[in-house]
Amino acid sequence: MHRFDFAFDAAYRLPALLFGVTPATAGVVVDDDELRIRFGPWFVRTPLDNIKAGGGRGPYGYVKTAGPARLSLADRGITFATNGDRGLCIDLHEPIAGIDPVGAIRHPNITVTVADPAGLAVEVHRP
Repeated sequence: MHRFDFAFDAAYRLPALLFGVTPATAGVVVDDDELRIRFGPWFVRTPLDNIKAGGGRGPYGYVKTAGPARLSLADRGITFATNGDRGLCIDLHEPIAGIDPVGAIRHPNITVTVADPAGLAVEVHRP
């Protein structure tokens, strides 16, 4: 099991805290067969074989990323951001639920701003 912590930029800490997102309530875990992401009250999980691609992204606009989990209106992706510098976008074969409590919105990708996006990319693409 590998844990990846989010990289919290000082400017993102207060907006994140207002939504219950702190270093203690946010993280990414990759085990032998599953990816799990917690971001304050939001939680997503998917089997590793549902991951088709992933690549580095950034920079991100502060207004579009600071605070709660964000839904992309362009592609329905979900973003969990704690900084605007860099992150990893994980593309999925089958969209997953995440942003809404009933699972009506399905996300084809997940973006996370962990401290080690390159390391996370290696872990989610293990054979």
